[in-house]
Amino acid sequence: MKKYFITGLLIWVPLVITVWVLSLIVGTMDQSLRLLPRALHPENILGFDIPGVGTLLTLLIVFLTGLVTANFVGQRLVLFWESVLSRIPVVKSIYYSVKQVSDTLFSGSGDAFRKVLLVRYPHAEAWSVAFQTGTPTREVGQHADSELVSVFIPTAPSPVNGFFFFVRKSDTVELDMSVDDALKYIVSMGVVAPPLRNGRNANLIGRAQNE
Repeated sequence: MKKYFITGLLIWVPLVITVWVLSLIVGTMDQSLRLLPRALHPENILGFDIPGVGTLLTLLIVFLTGLVTANFVGQRLVLFWESVLSRIPVVKSIYYSVKQVSDTLFSGSGDAFRKVLLVRYPHAEAWSVAFQTGTPTREVGQHADSELVSVFIPTAPSPVNGFFFFVRKSDTVELDMSVDDALKYIVSMGVVAPPLRNGRNANLIGRAQNE
């Protein structure tokens, strides 16, 4: 009886959690329907609500925004909009910080979140998976006696939270692991091991454990 119950849980738990996460995402994106007049909402036209219509509208808005801003006129509009935001003290700080991060993550430029590292955390006898986010500024680097790198150490099983540190580059071990594989590794709390690439990760992890 217990065996069958656990087998059923193994089938339903991942499915239910997946549906729950997708429903949250779709429900959030459906909020874009508020941009339309109420008379154009599906429940007013068809008499019933259709989940996902707002999601399609959101994707369409994102696509059209990219299409418009890809030309010269669109780029000038973006520059004008950013110049307006730059005159608002608090908004300026938030907007440009988020923009710098999103430009790095989505444009594919730079090394942020491109390297997966092993770092000593939370103490000298432990290792944690981390992402290299860049290199310190000169103001930070001049206070260190060796080369530093900035890293983000995500928490498990929720990698959206974590800690930001500067660590000695010589104290890190670079893994031949993709960011997606590392995230799966963190979310699963080590259960879903990333595939080995020519055995390099196994050698690196083994070397780190022996240090």
